[in-house]
Formats: sequence, structure tokens, C-alpha cells
Amino acid sequence: MTPRQSCARYVELFENLTPERLGELLPLVTDNVHFRDPFNDVRGVTALQRVLEDMFERTDSPRFKVLHWTVDGHDGYIRWLFSARVPLLGQWHVEGVSTLAFAEGGRIAEHLDHWDASCVYARIPLLGALVRGVRRRLACKV
Repeated sequence: MTPRQSCARYVELFENLTPERLGELLPLVTDNVHFRDPFNDVRGVTALQRVLEDMFERTDSPRFKVLHWTVDGHDGYIRWLFSARVPLLGQWHVEGVSTLAFAEGGRIAEHLDHWDASCVYARIPLLGALVRGVRRRLACKV
């Protein structure tokens, strides 16, 4: 499989991800895949699968909508929107980008998520007020 074919399949899987489909990740990633987001930094397909299982356990109706993806050589980029209902935090929408690195054979060796986690912290009582205050103080006065 080429990196482009692998990325297309990966995108399709994430847009239609369910707990039952998590096993379909296995042939798309390397055994020691590196996954990182603002809350996790894990290695191995079992750890990646556990992070995704945890997402389904902690949220209601999680969904990824891919806005754009591309592959250039052994690097891939996916721009996405994530939405879910999170207990105590309510409905949640996050926009982010994932960078992918492909190994020989087109399998994904690295999946790094880039998104602003302050949208989560801002909704937590007390901590949220502190985060919002810091954001206001650091924002450019236009």
C-alpha cells in the first residue's frame, strides 16, 4: 500500500470510527506507532487502540469530520473537526491537524495531533476562569 492509499483508508476509518471498527487500524499502522495529542503520548498499536477506546468510554457520540488531507512523500496531513458530548463539559467542538509519518510499505509510524486544549480547560469550573483570564491578558488589543 502506498502512503496515499494508506492515508485515504485512515481518513475513511476515522470519519466512520466506532468501537467495533478499532481493529481496522491494525493493518494501517506500524506495531510501534507513535501517537501524541495534548493529553496522551503513547507508543504501540495496543496503546493507540486504548486511547481511542477511552475516547468512546468518556464521550458520547464522538465524531471526526475530515476537512482536507494530503500526502507528500512519507508525510501526511489531515485537517479535521472533532465533536462529542463530554460529561460535565457539554457539547464540544475542536478543530485540529494531524501530522502523519509513513514507514516503508505505507503504514503509519507516527500520528501527532495538534489542537488547542485550552478549549477544554476553559470549561472546567475555577480552572476555566483562570484560563479565560490568562487568554484575555495575553490577547492582542485590537
